[in-house]
Amino acid sequence: MRGNFVGLVSGLFIIGSTMAQADGNLTEDFSESPETRWDYVADTVMGGVSSGQVQFRSESEVAFARLTGTVSTENNGGFIQFRRKLPDRPDASVSGVRLLVRGNGEQYFVHLRTRGTVLPWLYYQAGFATSEEWTEVTLPLSDFKASGSMLRAIPVADEITSVGVVAFGRDHEVLVDVSGIGFY
Repeated sequence: MRGNFVGLVSGLFIIGSTMAQADGNLTEDFSESPETRWDYVADTVMGGVSSGQVQFRSESEVAFARLTGTVSTENNGGFIQFRRKLPDRPDASVSGVRLLVRGNGEQYFVHLRTRGTVLPWLYYQAGFATSEEWTEVTLPLSDFKASGSMLRAIPVADEITSVGVVAFGRDHEVLVDVSGIGFY
């Protein structure tokens, strides 16, 4: 069974599997022990002072990850995130990332790391807006921008090693929910 999203029905993703990865393509609906696959990371690992947490919740039978906290650019900081290291890289045919999100109206980001992002501050980034309503977001790989000149301009699908949802780059309060994330 392919691990890609197959549709949107009644505001909820229907996905091929609740497994974290199938056929080399990440698919996540946060329904089966997501805490075993996803990690919270903040700028405090590099001396920053941002704070937050990721919680795995459910409302009206919809499971989701909720990232909350405060991003502070003090002390060269500026991010909180939840991310997953992929046990297998995606298929070469993958062309982007799809999410189902809601939030507090702020802009958030997806960060991709690849075999070429060997330093902690290297990643590929694409932004998305949030609203109080569940919204489907599609981010083609061509929309992801490299964080430094050491990286190729656009990430290559079968080189991706992790995916993260990130509050980044400016002082703000964070509230973003993600009920589905996958490659397409």
